[in-house]
Amino acid sequence: MGLYDTYLAVRHRFHDGDPPEHVAIVITERDLLADGAFDTLSAALGWAFEYGAARVTVSVSVLDEAVVPTLVRELRQIDAPRRFVVRGPEDATLGGDAIDSGDGSEGRHRDGRPGDAPIRITVGLGGKAEFAAAVREIAVDVDDGDLDPESIDADDVSDRLVFPEEPDLVIKTGAERLSDFAIWQSVYAELYFTDVNWRDFRKRDYLRAVLDFQDRQRRFGR
Repeated sequence: MGLYDTYLAVRHRFHDGDPPEHVAIVITERDLLADGAFDTLSAALGWAFEYGAARVTVSVSVLDEAVVPTLVRELRQIDAPRRFVVRGPEDATLGGDAIDSGDGSEGRHRDGRPGDAPIRITVGLGGKAEFAAAVREIAVDVDDGDLDPESIDADDVSDRLVFPEEPDLVIKTGAERLSDFAIWQSVYAELYFTDVNWRDFRKRDYLRAVLDFQDRQRRFGR
């Protein structure tokens, strides 16, 4: 570890600000298909838990749906430090079948209960599509007489999202845009953009994002 990396680690250790408990990482399909990108993801998941995260959500934005099977296959093989679940575009509604996350070995998660997995990975599951699916479910419940329109609140929407938990920190590499990531869940998240491409993302880059989060005063829309 170089002097600069040591400096960052020491600054984090003695920082009086809390690290993010839920970290979201947004990656494009092009970035993830680059050489070494899956190794970088595996390492980044480890860094997240090393520096205080209890949950990590990874969102892979996809323009070409033909690459989804390849991405899913590779993601199911990553060396993750915690149980994980992978979900794709067909899981925009809670009634969809989860894509299992591996071979059932220790540390893997297979049974489709995403709330039980510390790591959740979405492939091509856009925030707009997820929100639209939640609205459709609400409309069905209203039409069936199970839900009073006057009583609908934010919780009714959140309860129908694939991954309802709100991230504290969203990290986006390569460009300053969210790529349709969790438009409902991330409304109060702290956003961190870096021009470092994903294949070049290092531990120091992750730690910079955490320190930036710790330096901020969260306002939650106020």
